[in-house]
Amino acid sequence: MVDQDEAARILYGNFAPNEVPRYTIAQAARYVDLSPATLRSWVRGRNYPRGGESVRSEPLIKAGALLSFSNLVEAHLLRAIRREEDVRMSVLRQALTTAEKDYQIDRLLLSKKLRTAPGEVLLEHYGKLINLGRAGQLCLMHVFDAHLRRVDWDEAQGGYRQFFPGFVSALMPPEDELPRLVVIDPSVSFGKPVISSRKGIRVSAIVSRIDAGEKENDIAQDYGIERREVEAAIAFYRAA
Repeated sequence: MVDQDEAARILYGNFAPNEVPRYTIAQAARYVDLSPATLRSWVRGRNYPRGGESVRSEPLIKAGALLSFSNLVEAHLLRAIRREEDVRMSVLRQALTTAEKDYQIDRLLLSKKLRTAPGEVLLEHYGKLINLGRAGQLCLMHVFDAHLRRVDWDEAQGGYRQFFPGFVSALMPPEDELPRLVVIDPSVSFGKPVISSRKGIRVSAIVSRIDAGEKENDIAQDYGIERREVEAAIAFYRAA
């Protein structure tokens, strides 16, 4: 029987599943709870007026026409440190560049080391750039930690493998956070959101049956899952 890793190799060859281009900006924005305009500026860059001239702000995320799962994770983590809509991308980029130069890490947001000293350098420098006091910097770190708990690191592949989308709050202890009932896994169902306990079940399939008039309990019984998983799929789809 072909396992999940072997199936991914058959589908993608030497192209790592988490780097395969697959999401439009609109899709990715829904998954990470951002406005498409904000994500587009992070991925495509943007022009803004300064001193009577048009100044170019280069992208924060390196992506092609379509975004990869890795880009999705980068956007999710950037969302944690972007405190205000009007904070310029240049401020985020300067903080990232400083942390990456100090530790010689390319694409810091995709590095496991982000969870240690480089991540602290990034957050502290960013906090100073936007004039956060120590209390504000600590709050920012808690928010960032909460976002990190929604992505799982894969030691074997040396990268992020799963993303559990959903509301993120630094005020909630881990045990009270939104359950990990919906997951995005780049090697499963072409990276579409699925039920985490039964990864062959797409969120969109459950929602289609609900829209056709079927009952939640009947769908749960058919798929062999709990009703709360059906409810989680509906809640995620509606929020997205």
